[in-house]
Amino acid sequence: MIDPDRRPKADPARRDRATRQIAAAPETLYGCWTDAAKLARWLPPDGAEAHIEALDPRPGGALRMVLRFAPGTPGKAGDAHDVVRARFVTLEPPHRLVLDIRFPSLDPAFDGTMRMAWRFDPAPGGCLASVEATQVPPGIEQDIHERALASSLANLDRLAQTL
Repeated sequence: MIDPDRRPKADPARRDRATRQIAAAPETLYGCWTDAAKLARWLPPDGAEAHIEALDPRPGGALRMVLRFAPGTPGKAGDAHDVVRARFVTLEPPHRLVLDIRFPSLDPAFDGTMRMAWRFDPAPGGCLASVEATQVPPGIEQDIHERALASSLANLDRLAQTL
């Protein structure tokens, strides 16, 4: 057992971010968060597939998801997969969702609760979609995480164009 005082700690000043202008209404993008089939299509970053085990978009409600990657790709929960356990903290339809997220792992570098805030702000021609992660576990590299967040927003943009 690892001494809790010796576990790596999240940098309180760290902010992982991504934004994207999307030609869709905030209501459309927010709806992509509250529909499990749509969420599984856009949230996984490039190279990943999602299986949504639970989605209860209300304060205190759960999101449970398994992300699968190509064989041999390291994952937080083991070879080629991540397990995501989240609780919705705040929902302000259609503009904002906040979740607290944990990644069950034997690696203490992934220990902790990350907070993610998603925003869909009206802008000319649609909205500005953004995400900011704080209290990111130190095992998640910032540049890789920000590329993954940008990838999810690009997926959301593609999905929104089909709705």
